[in-house]
Amino acid sequence: MDIILKRYKTERKELIHILHEVQKEYGYIPVESVSAISKYLRISESEIFGILTFYKAFTLEPRGKHHITICMGTACHIRGAPKILEEVQRQLGIDAGETTPDRMFSLETVNCLGCCAIGPVAVIDGNYYSNITTKKINSIIKEYKKIE
Repeated sequence: MDIILKRYKTERKELIHILHEVQKEYGYIPVESVSAISKYLRISESEIFGILTFYKAFTLEPRGKHHITICMGTACHIRGAPKILEEVQRQLGIDAGETTPDRMFSLETVNCLGCCAIGPVAVIDGNYYSNITTKKINSIIKEYKKIE
């Protein structure tokens, strides 16, 4: 943690940058790191937790190796996103917002990815999959299950 902090000035404006780097390093924001960041930047832990809980980009829980995001925006919803979400939940045995017990997959939904013309859309580890169907999502997840 000290190595990360030393890369930044002790200024409040560095908070988001530090949080992103911590999450990149650990895969989430460990609670212990909040205390260290608080002391380093001289801001309250509650302010940091406010930022962490406001932005969906941050998580206080460890995520899976593969991160799946299903768009539930209006265009995707109309084109079948709820059925795709149900299928992913069934296949992985978790609900949106959860991580599989083996920490291989995390699943989340978002209100819009801005890809309305090619929906429904799923994003897995930063890779966008368009015009998804339940059959397509099954084969895509099978491929990710092969990646150790």
